[in-house]
Amino acid sequence: MKDKKKLIGEERRKQILHWLQSEETPLTGNELAERAQVSRQVIVGDITLLKARGVPIMATSQGYVYLNIQEDTDAERIVACLHPPDQTKEELLLLVDLGVLVKDVRIEHPVYGDLTASIMVSNRKEALQFLEKINETKAAYLSELTEGVHLHTLSAKDSATLDEAEQALRHAGFLLE
Repeated sequence: MKDKKKLIGEERRKQILHWLQSEETPLTGNELAERAQVSRQVIVGDITLLKARGVPIMATSQGYVYLNIQEDTDAERIVACLHPPDQTKEELLLLVDLGVLVKDVRIEHPVYGDLTASIMVSNRKEALQFLEKINETKAAYLSELTEGVHLHTLSAKDSATLDEAEQALRHAGFLLE
């Protein structure tokens, strides 16, 4: 590790972008900091600068991801859901088991307006890691601010998969209609 060169300024931001575009899984701020030989806080600043330039980077609970915009062949849908916090695991696993990417959760707050948080889980492992992080940090679900009412942006390979997911949510009693 001592033979690694510390990356400076714009060179570092270009390298961060390259790393994010090259990886299929999220990279944490700590991973990027180690690679660039800087602090995690420097990476947070770099990510902010890249986002300000319009670079499609999203912070997820698993780390940073580069959003490939060419994914417009996927179907996407926003669904309204209602359930208590203790059913979040059931909801997420139901969706990812059908091959659905749960992109985010969104609520309408009476003071702050629309609040959106990235989730970006597409399989059981990612969903369980997300839930574990919620439990470890004792964080509240956004939906707790709205008595369980929330929206999800869902993405799948086709509309039929999203139809199946919507029907499964309805059958489980999670779909708000």
